[in-house]
Amino acid sequence: MHVDVLTLFPEIVRPSLTTSILGRALTAGHWSLGIHDIRAHGIGRHRVVDDSPYGGGSGMVMRVDVIDAAIAGVRRPDSHVVILEASGTPFTQSVATRLAAVPHLVLVCGHYEGIDARVREHLCDEALSIGDFVLTGGEIAACAVIDAVVRLRPGVLGNDHSAVDESFTSGQLEYPHYTRPREYRGWGVPEILLGGDHGKVERWRREQSAARTAAVRPDLNRRG
Repeated sequence: MHVDVLTLFPEIVRPSLTTSILGRALTAGHWSLGIHDIRAHGIGRHRVVDDSPYGGGSGMVMRVDVIDAAIAGVRRPDSHVVILEASGTPFTQSVATRLAAVPHLVLVCGHYEGIDARVREHLCDEALSIGDFVLTGGEIAACAVIDAVVRLRPGVLGNDHSAVDESFTSGQLEYPHYTRPREYRGWGVPEILLGGDHGKVERWRREQSAARTAAVRPDLNRRG
């Protein structure tokens, strides 16, 4: 998989995607990354990328011609272009799983008041939102999407089963985990995890997953 990020602020994106697990997977060749400054396609000597909105209103809007040129600079026949917007479709684990099969993912990061709507209407395959809140730009959202997607690629996590038994994959939240020390400040580990009966442990984990989902995210059960 190759990922291209189009942004006005490459310095926000680069550290998050080139360190820790993603960074090691990048070095190992499990995925590849391109980070591109949209301002390189800006208009005129000052590389202008935005303008005031038609119809009036506050803020500035990123220009469609600038974004078009930036996308054209990386687009391939197998590209899937995503714009990050608060008004986009909610990004979920199932969307991450779908995007993990895409050979070339292009993420467009907005800024200012937003991006000319013609980009979403004519130049992108879909618009995604990472939550019901507004950020100052799409960079953090892009990093979140890339992290969730790339970790599902073969070889990235080291143990490919790690991505199977976790929150949202089965439609419920993941069960709680414990490790050493066995006792800490009077807080113990559930005895069932210490007995070596894998069948009982598995049943306990399913029960804990169901209870946690019902308490914290009952909407997930309603979706099912």
